Amino acid sequence: MLTFLGFAMIATFLVLIMLKKMSPIAALVLIPALFCVFAGQGAQLGGYVIDGVGKLAPTAAMLMFAIVYFGVMIDVGLFDPIVRGILRFCRADPMRVVVGTAVLAAIVSLDGDGSTTFMITVSAMYPLYKRLGMSLVVMTGVAATANGVMNTLPWGGPTARAATALKLDAADIFVPMIPALAVGLLFVFVLAYVLGLKERRRLGLLTLPAGTERSAEPAEELLVAAGTGPAAAGSPEASLPSARSTGPAPRTTAPHAPAPQTPAEGVTPAESVTRTEGGAPAEDGFQGLDPHRATLRPRLYWFNAGLTVALLTAMIMELLPIPVLFLLGAALALTVNFPHMPDQKARIAAHAENVLNVAGMVFAAAVFTGVLTGTGMVKHMADWLVGAIPEGMGPHMALVTGLLSLPLTYFMSNDGFYFGVLPVLAEAGAAHGVSPLEIARASLVGQALHMSSPLVPAVYVLVGMAKVEFGDHTRFTVKWAALTSLVVLAAGMLFGII
Repeated sequence: MLTFLGFAMIATFLVLIMLKKMSPIAALVLIPALFCVFAGQGAQLGGYVIDGVGKLAPTAAMLMFAIVYFGVMIDVGLFDPIVRGILRFCRADPMRVVVGTAVLAAIVSLDGDGSTTFMITVSAMYPLYKRLGMSLVVMTGVAATANGVMNTLPWGGPTARAATALKLDAADIFVPMIPALAVGLLFVFVLAYVLGLKERRRLGLLTLPAGTERSAEPAEELLVAAGTGPAAAGSPEASLPSARSTGPAPRTTAPHAPAPQTPAEGVTPAESVTRTEGGAPAEDGFQGLDPHRATLRPRLYWFNAGLTVALLTAMIMELLPIPVLFLLGAALALTVNFPHMPDQKARIAAHAENVLNVAGMVFAAAVFTGVLTGTGMVKHMADWLVGAIPEGMGPHMALVTGLLSLPLTYFMSNDGFYFGVLPVLAEAGAAHGVSPLEIARASLVGQALHMSSPLVPAVYVLVGMAKVEFGDHTRFTVKWAALTSLVVLAAGMLFGII
């Protein structure tokens, strides 16, 4: 009964949010509460929720102060050089923009924190996607999938959990998996290329207007958001292109470009968009958010870089709990970069919307996970799945583990999977001579899909900052993320790693 209720609860949640019948925050709270009553445990709902909140409170605190810290770092220009390089590569080509999104997400993912990756990637790429009229779910899907592959780094979480659960060395798990993970990351780049080509065919290939080559690197003018990240990009000033050039009209790949459209209501002629035949705005040098914004602190660049490196090093070495590190880092960054109280308040207010959205989602997810765990649904679901494995599949438990990691890490937290299910799978594999190391490596392949799970707090940072509906993101991303996970699994088997 609990097995059926567990699957029914998850299915109901996913269907309602993908059909946009409920907001994610409402669905995360009301659906588990209802199913808790169906399970005959309504009287215990309060205890389950408090337990869930207690377990996720450190995560909520970490995300809150991580958003403030990296928001300040974006404000002061720490990541501008990386963004300039990516945007210089992207220029006005939708294909390059999507590939650049994947590359940027993969690079930033080296810090092992999904929320950081999504904040920096969206802040950098959102204005460009908006100006070119590109699909924002392509951005969120590519970023989440790239981060999912990179999430297997030893300091990212899953590898450490697998090592702890099976009492193995994390290096013995991760290092042999590098070739398979590299194939998975390469697949993400190929996927980004293909999706970018589709966007290019939909929008048309853009070229800069003649006479605007006065800047050797026009893409450098489009930098990260000043103060509010993509929230600023959503403002009228940021969402509309500049039309400073008095040069000839933009050229397109089409034989004849249509006449400029009538400016939209409330948009001055100077702000109107000239579009190519495909419908994308052809902008004069892509003048975006102010690269000379008042929040920049060039004289403190190396201080901020050193502080960030020290913070990430302390995270990797586990010198202090991660929430404490981000709390200290945010306080120090605000104090040094903005010593005046009004400026500090302005920076906190600028990022308050993202903080509130993410913290709200985390605590709402605590209801979902609290009911799943407290009622015993998640245990019954895992036991049913493990028990459904045919006896003849025993010698192939590594393959079975890899396949099961896709749905289980999507519908469960990493803690639930690695500490609750993985030991059972490893024990079943050991009975048929399958090494625990192979089981542990196979358990990592589902991470590309896991990063888009509704139980992952960082995904709400991604969709919130990108202003994308979670249901739209799920519909678009799940198939590509699952395919990426299967590619990693196939590569691991081909190389004899799994």
